[in-house]
Amino acid sequence: MRHLAAFAILVLWLPGVVQAQDFIREDCRDFMSAPGAQFDTPDHLRWYRRFWSGDCGHMVFCISGSPNWNDIVGKLLARGGPAERTALLPKACRLGQLIGFEWSRDRKTRRITTKDLRTFKTTLEASGDASRGLDQVEIAARAKLAQ
Repeated sequence: MRHLAAFAILVLWLPGVVQAQDFIREDCRDFMSAPGAQFDTPDHLRWYRRFWSGDCGHMVFCISGSPNWNDIVGKLLARGGPAERTALLPKACRLGQLIGFEWSRDRKTRRITTKDLRTFKTTLEASGDASRGLDQVEIAARAKLAQ
């Protein structure tokens, strides 16, 4: 009976993890862990998808397109160039997971808002160095999470 319960939990958990990864840039997937905390609701997962891909999937009050984290990672990698790619990619992917998971939560509980996303994007664009910009945004995001 215990094995059956464990199997049922795995079957319910695994699709959420797979769904959470299929819209993330393929080159990011190896650097990210499955979310330690599961998605709070189906909408949490839908908004997480929007954060990464720009796809709203018919959600109300959602505007599809850009900006989205997949595009931002691409721009950061292009700005950093091939020599910095090995350092920038994991940093950008993990930061996207950190920010996106929190931002996509219900408005009443999230600690990172859409306004914060705009500020983070501005910081990344204004930074002359992609790695330094990522560091600045990570510090700001972690400060938000600590509140």
